[in-house]
Amino acid sequence: VKSQTSANDSDTTSSDSFLSDKSAKVFVAGHRGLVGSAIVRKLQALGYTNLALRTHAELDLTRQSDVESFFAAERPRFVILAAAKVGGIHANNTYPADFIAVNLQIQTNVIDAAHRHGVRKLLFLGSSCIYPKFAPQPIPESALLTGPLEPTNEWYAVAKIAGIKMCQAYRIQHGWDAVSGMPTNLYGPNDNFHPENSHVLPALMRRFHEAKVRGSKEVVVWGTGSPLREFLHVDDLADGVVFLMENYSGLEHVNVGSGKEVTIKELAELVKEVVGFEGELVWDSSKPDGTPRKLMDSSKLLGLGWSPKISLKDGLVDTYKWYLEYVKQ
Repeated sequence: VKSQTSANDSDTTSSDSFLSDKSAKVFVAGHRGLVGSAIVRKLQALGYTNLALRTHAELDLTRQSDVESFFAAERPRFVILAAAKVGGIHANNTYPADFIAVNLQIQTNVIDAAHRHGVRKLLFLGSSCIYPKFAPQPIPESALLTGPLEPTNEWYAVAKIAGIKMCQAYRIQHGWDAVSGMPTNLYGPNDNFHPENSHVLPALMRRFHEAKVRGSKEVVVWGTGSPLREFLHVDDLADGVVFLMENYSGLEHVNVGSGKEVTIKELAELVKEVVGFEGELVWDSSKPDGTPRKLMDSSKLLGLGWSPKISLKDGLVDTYKWYLEYVKQ
């Protein structure tokens, strides 16, 4: 069996361990997004001194020649691939070509160039939407490719599944250490609070905040509040990413979740409390609820010794503090 480190490593003097050399060059792709920015915060807090960061204007990851030049010049030792084109149901329905093409281009360019330029380890990040629409709950890693996807985001999901398979193929054929992590629903600083196309948690936070500012008597939320959802603070994900970089070199992708479920009703009441909205919360049960339950089975990662640290309440307080500083009008 080939060793996990490829023969063309330019620097063989240091240990293979991710945490053992804080001066090793780490390329965090997508460092300005929700996930990438949290990973950068975490690595800086741990004392990493050689982060290779490029904005989209500086490096367009969809352009193969630009990615090639970057890797040839920079030769990072580790790569964390958190760059992706993401969006809600409306965006996926409107721009399906962008969602499949841009994500396939980013992944293919970065993964292939990283391997050819001697990167020691790469971590590819996906999302829970890779799983079949009717996957068992909680969703284990083994549910991948066992049934049809949710049609509204299959363009994005197919690209992410291809990324997982590409990492596996490069491991099988080249003995290269490429791993994949699939996070659950994330929230935290740098989230998207856009009124039309944000996810449920930031959308609720914005609505309660705006209602508080206006002095509204009530906030109406769609559905009954009964669906169960799982949320992970993005700083916990960043901690899990470091854990996987240090401790995991398996073929299968790994779910990264909190393992804790909350009803949308409980979530809304918690957000209302954190924001300090004094009015009433009204449920419009004539509107659809969505999937009754969506939870990832993260027992594989928990079994390796990792666990999330940030409670939902503390995470919401932290996120609202960020919202007040950076987002509110």
